Amino acid sequence: MHLNKLSPVKGATKRRKRVGRGPGSGRGKTSTRGNKGQKSRSGYQRRAGFEGGQMPLTRRIPKRGFVNIFQKQYEIVNIGVLAALDANTVVTPEFLRDRGIIKGKNKVKILGQGDINIPLTVKAHKFSKKAQDKITTAKGTVELI
Repeated sequence: MHLNKLSPVKGATKRRKRVGRGPGSGRGKTSTRGNKGQKSRSGYQRRAGFEGGQMPLTRRIPKRGFVNIFQKQYEIVNIGVLAALDANTVVTPEFLRDRGIIKGKNKVKILGQGDINIPLTVKAHKFSKKAQDKITTAKGTVELI
């Protein structure tokens, strides 16, 4: 096999449709756009979700519930994840971000899933009661930011 002898498999490539090249081409006059109408004009663009004037699906379906736009977003970290760290480590949101444990810039909440038996100093914006108990029983400290 030589690089200069490589070619696509038969049927793998398709020629481009050349429209608007005169009546002899078979695609002249209206250039495969049909006759008249908005879609036959140049520059036509349809916005996302447009259904030809019919009431769009997003407006047809019933709306339910309430979305609180002022809701506080927290990055969730479980105690089990912190158990893998070295003893006497100071855990801060920046530390967690650097290690790739959390991704966003939101506040951090520590939850109590998993077990911990090493003393850590954990600084976060919020703690669950269970997480707080587990950290203090492991002789660690909890600090609210």
